[in-house]
This record gives sequence, C-alpha cells and structure tokens, in this order.
Amino acid sequence: MALADQVYGFFIPTVTLMGVGAVKETGNQVKTLGCKKPLIVTDKGLAALGVAEKIKGYVEEAGASAIIFDGAEPNPTDINVHDGLKVFQDNKCDSIISLGGGSSHDCAKGIGIVSTNGGHIRDYEGVDKSSKPMPPFIAINTTAGTASEMTRFCIITNTDTHVKMAIVDWRVTPNVAINDPVMMVGMPPALTAATGMDALTHAVEAYVSTIATPVTDACALKAIQLISENLRNAVANGQNMEARDKMAYAEYLAGMAFNNASLGYVHAMAHQLGGFYNLPHGVCNAILLPAVESFNLISNPKRFADIAAAMGENIEGLSVRDAADVAIAAIKKLSADVGIPAGLKELNVKEEDFEVMAKNAMKDACSFTNPRIATLEDVIGIFKAAM
Repeated sequence: MALADQVYGFFIPTVTLMGVGAVKETGNQVKTLGCKKPLIVTDKGLAALGVAEKIKGYVEEAGASAIIFDGAEPNPTDINVHDGLKVFQDNKCDSIISLGGGSSHDCAKGIGIVSTNGGHIRDYEGVDKSSKPMPPFIAINTTAGTASEMTRFCIITNTDTHVKMAIVDWRVTPNVAINDPVMMVGMPPALTAATGMDALTHAVEAYVSTIATPVTDACALKAIQLISENLRNAVANGQNMEARDKMAYAEYLAGMAFNNASLGYVHAMAHQLGGFYNLPHGVCNAILLPAVESFNLISNPKRFADIAAAMGENIEGLSVRDAADVAIAAIKKLSADVGIPAGLKELNVKEEDFEVMAKNAMKDACSFTNPRIATLEDVIGIFKAAM
C-alpha cells in the first residue's frame, strides 16, 4: 500500500480530568453536558462501600438526580447490559456515569449503545456497527489498568457462546474521563498488580502493532517507562500517592496508544480465557504477554529493544536481537515481582480447550494488528507455552 493511502485515526475523550481531587468535578461535568438524570453504572463492591452514593451526591449538588445500577459484574455479560438498559429506560435516564474499572465502563458502554441504537448488544460486535451517538457519558475510573474510561473498546461476554465480544466503536468513547488517584488507593495489591500489568500489555501491544504511529509510539513508550518505575511501589504500598498518580497517567497513556494502534494476540487470547473461565483479564494478559511477545519478537527486534530501554534495562553493547530478549526477561521479572501467577496451569486452564479458544482468538478483532501472522498451531503453541 502506498503511503498516501494510509489514513490513521486518533480517538480520545473530549475532556479528561486528572490528579488528586478530580472526581469532585463530576457534578460540574454533569451540568456542563446538560444532564438531568444520569444512570450510575457500577459494581456491587463499590456500591456497598458507599462510593456510588458519594458520586450521586456530587450529581445532586449540581442540581441533577441520579439512579444507581450496581449490576456490572467482572467480565460483564450481555445479561448485565440488558439488565442495566431496563433500569435506564424505566427511570427515564438521559445520561450515563460509569464508576469502577473496565467492567463498569464496558457495561455502561453496552447500555449506552443499545439505548440509542436499539436491538441487542450482540448486534454491535465488530468495528463501528452503531449509527447513532450514545447518551452523554462520563467515566470515573477506580483502577489503573484497562483504560476503558477513555477508549472506543467495549468487551462484553456472550452468555450463549462464552466468547468475549470485542465491540470497537468510536461512538462509545466517553465524553469525559476522570482519573483521580484518590479513587485508586483502596485497590488491594493483587488488583493493583493485575491492572498494572494490563496497562503494560496495552502499551507493549500498541508499540509493536502493525498500525502504530509516531503519536501512539510516544504514548506507549512513556507508559512502559512509568509502569516499570511505579508499579512495584504501588503494589507494595497502596497509600503511596505518587505511585498511584504516576500509574493513573501510565494507564491513560497506554490507553491512548492502544485505542488508536489497537492490540494483538495477547488480548485476543486473554478474551477467550475470560469468556471460558471467567478469569481476571489483567492476570490473563500478564501471563500471556511474554509468551506472545516471544513469538512476535522476530517481526521487529528493534521495537523490543526499545521496550527494554523504556523498562530501564541496560542494553548498551548488546546486539538488537539480544536487547530484544532483555525486554522479554524484564516483563517476566516485573510480573513475578508483583505476584502474578507463573502460568495458566495455576488458573486451572485445560489444554483440551486450547483449540477452540485458539480458533476464537484468530477471529478476535485484536488479532488483526498483531505484528506476526499466526497459524492455528502457533496460537495453540502459545497457550501451551504460557501454561
């Protein structure tokens, strides 16, 4: 393809609020968007802790009312989406606020897209399948990993097939993204580790993607650097506000990268593990990342050498190929240091499921920008290598 024929998009929320205290601006953003009755989409844990009520309070202070839907489950399903849609419609809501990590944001996106476009959430699997804009949408993030608070990606599990549907649609990009590190202090170490490794995966896959650009490269490399410097500290001491703040920036930068350069086989395969076994997405990514990138390494060793340097590794005097190997080793060390399981075997994954999961992964939208073309046998082999 001639260079003149290559057109790249860049998608990002209209407004992003970062830093300590950013969440207090929720009410002002509701007012600015002209919303009168938002649906707050969250999970039962955040609802039980009173966090959803706190956000509702900000909304009410701005002169609006709010309804709380706490039915977003980990690896949200089509059932969760349509349960939330019923609450949205029954209460005549006019806007959406998502509160939580990726599960809450994705569930909210599903509710929003069906609320204006009709049909079933399954109708929107694929790229840009909607035709009408979502209701006004504010995403308040409580984890430093998925970046769903700022992306055009929405991952919903089909409860009939147990496959995670990848919905990639610019219309589900939130109007406002809020990343306040104070909202992340309560994350336990294991969740901090999993979401942080999810962010690293976003940055690495975006950097080696076939549609990476200088803009996404800058975001990805900075994200890799920040994660390498701060994730261990955030896991060791969740009250470390500097580490939390830097991780919030890191996950957002990683989101900017993959939201526009897309991903690869780590995510395509992790989606299958999540759909089949309801496993935590970040943990699946962390385990698969070195296995997939070991497979991808020959596609562009220079890119992997860059990743090693961004992770703070000394590659002076090494050949590009040897420096690339250092990147894989550094990823494994970071994963081990923050307590990620060593392999899929610890998650009770079964080898007899590899073939069907591999076939599904090859159809996943994330696989299309992987830097090395994989056969079915290759993908099965990567699953085996990650055991």
